Amino acid sequence: MSTGRAVADDGGSGLAGFRRNVWWGLAGTVACVLGFAVGDWVLDPDVPAGLRALTGLSTAATIVACGVLLGRRMRDRAPSAGWLVTAGCAAVVAGAVPLAVGNFGIWSIAPAATIAVLVMFLPARRAWQVLGAALVVLPVIGLVVALATGEPNVAHAVWMPALMVVAFGPAMLGMLRGWQVAARLDDARRLAGQLAVADERLRFAADLHDIQGHHLQVIALKSELAARLAEADPARAAAQMREVQQLAGDALRETRALVQGYRRTTLDAEIANASKVLTAAGVEVRADVDAGLAAALPDAPRSLLGLVVREATTNVLRHSRATRAAIVLVPDDAGARLVIDNDGARPARATNGATDAAGTADTTEAAGATGAAGASGAAGPVGAAGDGTGLVSLAERLDAVGGRLSWVSDEDRFVVTATVAG
Repeated sequence: MSTGRAVADDGGSGLAGFRRNVWWGLAGTVACVLGFAVGDWVLDPDVPAGLRALTGLSTAATIVACGVLLGRRMRDRAPSAGWLVTAGCAAVVAGAVPLAVGNFGIWSIAPAATIAVLVMFLPARRAWQVLGAALVVLPVIGLVVALATGEPNVAHAVWMPALMVVAFGPAMLGMLRGWQVAARLDDARRLAGQLAVADERLRFAADLHDIQGHHLQVIALKSELAARLAEADPARAAAQMREVQQLAGDALRETRALVQGYRRTTLDAEIANASKVLTAAGVEVRADVDAGLAAALPDAPRSLLGLVVREATTNVLRHSRATRAAIVLVPDDAGARLVIDNDGARPARATNGATDAAGTADTTEAAGATGAAGASGAAGPVGAAGDGTGLVSLAERLDAVGGRLSWVSDEDRFVVTATVAG
């Protein structure tokens, strides 16, 4: 019944917050039921003080031990032997004392609650088998004691323990099952996000193969031919090498174009891909795009807006804990305006703009920071001029075609706005 994964604390939100809520629900149920049910009897002055103290202490120990064990179960940790013994012994004492003095109403609460907590560590089938056994054993104990003490209300001594087992057992296992389903769904969401990234990498690798594979094959053949002609026909060999040089230059230009997003990069495709990737990562995406406006834009501004969508999507995935995002493309006085808005922006942090392996700079969302083309101290590091990625570099390239790129962070929101001439 283990989810097989420990959930990292995320500051109270998401799955870790749900785990805490489930724990409070389970532990709180045990504490409240035991506290209210046993509390009146413990405070009853007609009951001997020694018995009241012993029952109160054992009940408190039961509550604490069950809370600790529930915490370990919610984190997929094995139960501690010490806490298992504490919970078992405390529950036995908390049940035996009231039962010995003929209180058939509360004696079964602590044992039933403890059994329900302990079976959570067992596989599902065995857990239900243990609950079934408890559903028989506890009423039998109540029946035997009631008959031995001459209790007139024997039925109450039988159905009350059964009710406690039925009340605690399915409720505990049901809430645990809900937690496990949520944890597995979160695993599936994370896996879907990873698969979406892997799919994008495969698409890039296929494009790179299309470019490099053809050119390298031709270069290899012409180089081999030039080597054979070097002595017999130097002029033809030189011509072949000039063609090799031209092919190498073409391959280099097309590779750069691929990295910078020019080759087969369209605004519509980037918006669709961004929506797909963000949704797979658990972000609720609203895309409000004027398709006619996107198609009417000139090639250069349209490609640059596609790169803005790609960069902003990368920033959402890498630098935020977003749950909602919006991608809006609407007409503007100058032509078109693209707005990408997300929540979950992380607080500001110092950065020197480290460059990654691809030679591009990340853009860090900084709370309260603003940036625009040509602005100093913009939010995020400044990438190398002309590398084609990073908000600062994209702002420079948009400025070169008469557009503008700006970004602003307000509390947990981060908004990127790009305008281009139509």
